[in-house]
Amino acid sequence: MGAPARRTMPTRLSVSGQIAAGVALQNSSFQASMLLGPAVAGVLLAERGLATAYLVQALAGGAPLIGVIRLPALPPREPPDRPGVRATIDGWRLVVRRPPLWGCFATDLAATMSAMPIALFPLVNEMRFGGDPRTLGLFLTAVAVGGITAGLLSGTVIRLHRSGVVRLLAAGTWGAGTLRLGGPCRLAFLLLTIAGAADTVFVVTRGAMVQLTAPGSHRGRVSAVEHVIGAAGPEAGNFRAGLGAGATSAPFALVTGGLACLVVVIGIGMTNRPYRRFCLPRPEYPG
Repeated sequence: MGAPARRTMPTRLSVSGQIAAGVALQNSSFQASMLLGPAVAGVLLAERGLATAYLVQALAGGAPLIGVIRLPALPPREPPDRPGVRATIDGWRLVVRRPPLWGCFATDLAATMSAMPIALFPLVNEMRFGGDPRTLGLFLTAVAVGGITAGLLSGTVIRLHRSGVVRLLAAGTWGAGTLRLGGPCRLAFLLLTIAGAADTVFVVTRGAMVQLTAPGSHRGRVSAVEHVIGAAGPEAGNFRAGLGAGATSAPFALVTGGLACLVVVIGIGMTNRPYRRFCLPRPEYPG
């Protein structure tokens, strides 16, 4: 519920050249939680069982509320539109009318709906690594290692001026990284690390593009569209992967998903020239 409002804050708190850095900082905190959480959960599941793991999760989930309560108010600069269906439709219309925006979201859907392998992690872990919960925890940790490494190097990413091209390459890397997850253990973790790094580049450039392309009057609504796609796309992708694995096998579902992602991303890049040529402002720093 709070994500659309939260995603408008980098523009309010930063100058245009620092928005991508603000988005990168937000994403780095998320990747840090992914780095520690699954690894700790794997150990807790193996040593203490499911109930203890859920108890720790419940306690950790309540802690951020203390920080949220202490935040100062950040009222809108312009009188907000009356909430309702019409305002929601206006947000979607703006996305459709602006090629950089629909290209951005279409690339997201191509990556998440076609090549989201998380639902298959338990099955791949059972088939290849004996079903050890420690190994399963390391699957997501490997994604986070790549993500947080890319986050630490985000200054380099935001200096890459042609962000449209960067997003297409990152989405293609994500799709390609899922093709061999059923291989040897070290190769699987290496590919997941690379995919996690590509995902961070993907998220940072998406957030910056939305913040800079959407006008202030519609930024919250477009951020809501971004949140819907970001939340629903991975879940739909996991559903697709599960159906594909049930009908065939996990390796086949991984390969076909990765190939589908590559084909769609190439198609978007070839047909959406404004998106392909979209450039972020040069970073600005005080002094």
